[in-house]
Amino acid sequence: MKVFRVMGSVTLSRSHESYEGARLLACQPQGRAILGEAAPDEPDLVVVWDDRGAGIGSHIAVSDGAEAAQAFRPELKAVDAYSSAILDSIDIDPAAIE
Repeated sequence: MKVFRVMGSVTLSRSHESYEGARLLACQPQGRAILGEAAPDEPDLVVVWDDRGAGIGSHIAVSDGAEAAQAFRPELKAVDAYSSAILDSIDIDPAAIE
């Protein structure tokens, strides 16, 4: 899992019926930014499936790739990234960074 920050939502004029009940979020991967390093000026945004209700500015735990679709089995969904948790806080032990 990776940590992402919700930057906004994605609006579709038409979508597949399997997308009902959730929304798509535009999210920025946090990578080393959660360790205090500066985030890139022009971040790569990833579209993430969210059925948890994360808001703009929230930090979320994201499963991506083949793992993202496993949450829906045996149903099939065309998703590459899935919001598996909304993070209330992130605590990092400074000794673990070195």
